Amino acid sequence: MRWLILVLLSFTSTAVADHNWDHRDVVAGQSLYADNCASCHGANLEGQPNWQSPDADGVLPAPPHDGTGHTWHHDDELLFEYTRLGGVAALEAMGVSGFNSGMPAFNETLTDDEIWDILAYIRSTWSERERDVQASRNPPH
Repeated sequence: MRWLILVLLSFTSTAVADHNWDHRDVVAGQSLYADNCASCHGANLEGQPNWQSPDADGVLPAPPHDGTGHTWHHDDELLFEYTRLGGVAALEAMGVSGFNSGMPAFNETLTDDEIWDILAYIRSTWSERERDVQASRNPPH
């Protein structure tokens, strides 16, 4: 009986964490991604070359958002806030200072729903395993 409860709880936590993806417009997200993100992160979500090595100014190039990158390693809220506030402000809000992020803020360019649609598009390109791992990073609501 105890194992059944654990199994049911594991399904519940993933389902609850997925609430951010309910009713998202992946097609609109793909278009918004092309217009706002692809110039840095690549038309095919491939990121910039050498994205794990800082450039001459100490800024990391834009990472890929496909399965080869680390986007799927982060929880929903971090991905949303990083996009909305920009890298520096999002990290400072979490108590991380001194990180030289090249990610600009989109809170004056995109609505919250548009940001979620872009993230839903990115997420739709990941494998089931990557989506499951990413969903497990989210705190239960």
